[in-house]
Amino acid sequence: MNITLIPGFNPGPYTGTGNNTYLILGRQPTLIDAATGKLAHLEALADALGTFPLARVLVTHAHSDHVAGCVSLAQRWPDLEFVKIPWTEQDKKYDVIWRQIEEGDVVVAGDVQLRVIHTPGHAPDHACFFEEIGRTLFCGDLIVQGGTVVIPGSRGGNLAAYLASLRLVLDLKPARVLPAHGPEIRDPVAQIQYYFDHRRRREDQIMSALQEGCTTRTEIVDRIYPLLLKTLRDAASESVLAHLIKLKDEDRVRENDRQWTLV
Repeated sequence: MNITLIPGFNPGPYTGTGNNTYLILGRQPTLIDAATGKLAHLEALADALGTFPLARVLVTHAHSDHVAGCVSLAQRWPDLEFVKIPWTEQDKKYDVIWRQIEEGDVVVAGDVQLRVIHTPGHAPDHACFFEEIGRTLFCGDLIVQGGTVVIPGSRGGNLAAYLASLRLVLDLKPARVLPAHGPEIRDPVAQIQYYFDHRRRREDQIMSALQEGCTTRTEIVDRIYPLLLKTLRDAASESVLAHLIKLKDEDRVRENDRQWTLV
């Protein structure tokens, strides 16, 4: 499989050094994720394609840093096919025609076939794409080497679903994992185990904060992230909410008028 990493050229507090998009060359040149439409991304993609037209774009999920570039890509290559698991309220923001896929579907990319793995949690439409012969997984925002993934509890995130998606990926036993942010993940088993441990520790911290009298998200964030940069507080608050919703679903906490207490 001929894979070229095309950077998104969109660094930021939430994207790190920027998005990774992956061009798979072959009979049907295919791009994994669309980035944000930066001219530098389009030019780098065109250079990598050479004389070949881009056939399709597989979008891992409809967060803007993965999907906003579809409009610019469609203008550059008018015959492009755009493919993703549907998330209607987000998908309709972008003026392209979507080919809808679902768990277990197979999509041609370059000269290989990729199986669609529905991995909700970070977003309800999140998908990974798995090349089964070489056991290569394009994991989107499911895993990031050296960091954790934000679960936006008020914007479609679901922590229980995310943990289930991680277990699903463990069962796939990928040999190579290519994420949408950061370097290639060399030891996905160790990284996923770190995520399980991290989420257990964070849940314990939230339960302790509730036991000590914190009742709002803001109070909990202040208690467990005392030194956090202001630019990252919204992400922390969203992850705390995702934990609280999971605990509520497990009948371990209750919520009344945005006040959270132990059951």
